[in-house]
Amino acid sequence: MSLRIIFMGTPEFSVPTLRLLVDAGHRIVAVYTQPPRPGGRRGLDLQKSPVHQAAELLGLPVFTPVNFKDPEERERFRDLNADVGVVVAYGLLLPEAILNGTRDGCYNGHASLLPRWRGAAPIQRAIMAGDAKTGMMVMKMDKGLDTGAVALTREVEIGPNMTAGELHDRLMLVGAKAMAEAMVKLEMNDLPLTPQPEEGVLYAAKIDKAETRIDFSRNASDVHNHVRGLAPFPGAWFELEIGGKPERVKVLASELAEGRGAAGQLLTDDLVVACASGAVRLTRLQKAGGKPLAAADFLRGTPLAAGTRLS
Repeated sequence: MSLRIIFMGTPEFSVPTLRLLVDAGHRIVAVYTQPPRPGGRRGLDLQKSPVHQAAELLGLPVFTPVNFKDPEERERFRDLNADVGVVVAYGLLLPEAILNGTRDGCYNGHASLLPRWRGAAPIQRAIMAGDAKTGMMVMKMDKGLDTGAVALTREVEIGPNMTAGELHDRLMLVGAKAMAEAMVKLEMNDLPLTPQPEEGVLYAAKIDKAETRIDFSRNASDVHNHVRGLAPFPGAWFELEIGGKPERVKVLASELAEGRGAAGQLLTDDLVVACASGAVRLTRLQKAGGKPLAAADFLRGTPLAAGTRLS
């Protein structure tokens, strides 16, 4: 026995789930992903999404609608006669016609412990808020924003220095296994659904460029969480005068440190920076157009003495 599945996803985060469902013997009758976008060094080449590329390697049919407003697009979806839709970071809103376009509806793999961090950036927001744990939830989708009943939960601890990139990679694999398990339970008609609690709702808004600059006038723990929550992309940053002109420097990793001083002031020659209270040590940095470097390597090219102000 196997399920007829429509898979819907776009980034690398979605790929392990697709592959695991194929390996489990399910029939993927179609893969939906976002259309190719301009990319390449000059932005002139149309590049297929990671899910698109993976689906083609697996020999699966791929559809890339801009949206589902066209009645013909909705009809094509229904005509696939699928048992279930599996959605992992697809990136398009699904109308009710699609949510109800399969026998058992659509199930979403969401990277948070709902109802905390509904929305676009749950991984980054969990770290930026200093959460000690998060997880992957398999949820039956409804017309609300991540409001559907939960079918399966897998918790993941967030280490004190874990970055968003590291948590992304961990949840990517945990989520794939959780969805594969949920589909086994669904096939056996043994997948209970639990409504989300009404209390504890938080929304994970998309990361805005305006919030990526480091504010050393915050507490050290807040600065540290900000840095790791935005690493490696888009990256938290400060400005430093290099060669007589201000230059943006990204901080890709940090750790809490001891020390007191004026906010933004280097307290040591190894990149310990004072915050409103406490201090952080910057351990991995990247100048504009440069490669990510460990702090010692960065300082060899850009020596910074104690007393330097970062802004």
